[in-house]
Amino acid sequence: MAQKALSDAQCAEALAAVAEHGTVSAAATALGISRSALQNRLRVAAARGHAPGHFDSGVAPGYRMGKVTIQRNAHGDVERVWERQHPDNDAFDAAFGALVEELPRLAPVSAPASGNADLLNVYTLTDCHVGMLAWHREGGADWDLRIAERLLADSFTAMMAGAPRAQTAIVNQLGDFLHFDGLSAVTPTSGHLLDADGRFGKMVETAIRVLRRVVDAALAQHERVHLIMAEGNHDLASSVWLRKMFAALYENEPRLTVDDSELPYYAYQHGETMLAFHHGHLSKNAALPGLFAAQFPRMWGTTTKRYAHCGHRHHVEEKEHAGMTVVQHATLAARDAYAARGGWISERQAQSITYHTLFGKVATNIVTPEMLAA
Repeated sequence: MAQKALSDAQCAEALAAVAEHGTVSAAATALGISRSALQNRLRVAAARGHAPGHFDSGVAPGYRMGKVTIQRNAHGDVERVWERQHPDNDAFDAAFGALVEELPRLAPVSAPASGNADLLNVYTLTDCHVGMLAWHREGGADWDLRIAERLLADSFTAMMAGAPRAQTAIVNQLGDFLHFDGLSAVTPTSGHLLDADGRFGKMVETAIRVLRRVVDAALAQHERVHLIMAEGNHDLASSVWLRKMFAALYENEPRLTVDDSELPYYAYQHGETMLAFHHGHLSKNAALPGLFAAQFPRMWGTTTKRYAHCGHRHHVEEKEHAGMTVVQHATLAARDAYAARGGWISERQAQSITYHTLFGKVATNIVTPEMLAA
């Protein structure tokens, strides 16, 4: 049963109580509700844009402190302070949780003919930056919402066509699928201005269409599909609602599972093969084997072939480490002005990798924009 949404009046009452009584505990007592209930009202108020005391009373109710910049004079005295405050992520979690309760569930579709039970195909789309705007005179190729939608869908179709007939598939959306994470076209943590194609709503609509098409195609080709919506540094919050939305949409589809990890580290066991996934924004490649061994000790101990997949750096790298091979994936997206001016050049591609229950990696299929154009 869906939770009843909090009204604006309840949120306003919570904010007024905190202002009047000074603390969350005292305000909760005055209202006759629990401290946690009041905190939830403050988070919802924050998510709706209410930030009383933002400039003169520390952190606003329901917000958290972000970046703080301090300007000092020649004597070391503080002259100015700039604060950035952001709604507590729990507010987004609560909003998404309420949203998916009302989403219509898709009916399950018929399973395809059986594939090889020993094989699993990992289809990786990473750093797609849907919503980015790139100009060929700067970066060598154009990129916008229309191009991204067509190229990503066609690339996934081509990856499946060239991959072995496997019973199981992992749709590995490895982060930074969306170029920005809210109404302002800036990076979530540093606030750097981004080149954007259109409004946030248009970007979200395009992203959902592409991912729906990708998931449906995978279900038509494979008996079992595991979906990963990884957190990226460009879409910290959007990765949450994407994960929750697709879990709700396909709730009635028994052949699809969605990785529900709240941490940006994901793992899947296929026989004696361990497959691990992380965008790459929080850990260097060389540290991933030790991190996944500690995070998933049982899976590590019962497998003999282990592979970690990451993106973030927009170019290909594959290296064996003690106990695990780390595969870094490239992007299909064109270079934006920031990358072009920084001199960062990499080949654009996507790849599917096929894994065997006993033998690990057994096949690779690479797709490039040039191949699709030809």
